[in-house]
Amino acid sequence: MATYSSASSRHMLADISPAQIAVAIAGAALITILGAWTFEAAGYLPCELCLKQRWAYYAGIPFALLAAIVCAQGPRNLRGPLFALLALLFVANSAFGVFHAGVEWGFWQGPTDCTGPLTKADSINDFLKQLETVKVVRCDAVAIRILGLSLAGWNAIICAGLALLALLGLNKSRAR
Repeated sequence: MATYSSASSRHMLADISPAQIAVAIAGAALITILGAWTFEAAGYLPCELCLKQRWAYYAGIPFALLAAIVCAQGPRNLRGPLFALLALLFVANSAFGVFHAGVEWGFWQGPTDCTGPLTKADSINDFLKQLETVKVVRCDAVAIRILGLSLAGWNAIICAGLALLALLGLNKSRAR
């Protein structure tokens, strides 16, 4: 049975380049958003806060790919700012995930606009039809828990990990 020491872990991290870190961030973010879309396709509809938490991935994937290109062949002075931007983006989204998970656990009040889309009805019959057809996805109701955590909780953990990777990339891009 192989054992790993912290020294061997540090050695593994020493061998990874900033470009590889950027590709890893883009890949992990892509896998995460594909997972969210898969849950949605399986019937676990996202609330408004869930949809807003996806913005970091939509922005982070192209920025991470840009960072990979810049690290491979671009100007060195752009590496640090791109990794710093990725770190800030994912730290903020991790905090947003913590906020949403707290709303789900009832630790604090969430936004009052998590009530689903309703358009102004022209008549009482149109209004009644909207009530029958609109499915309200509440921000304080958990659609699914995996290992005890909601998807908002998992988002917080994943984004914290992506932020740490971005900080590692920032550190390595300064050292090279």
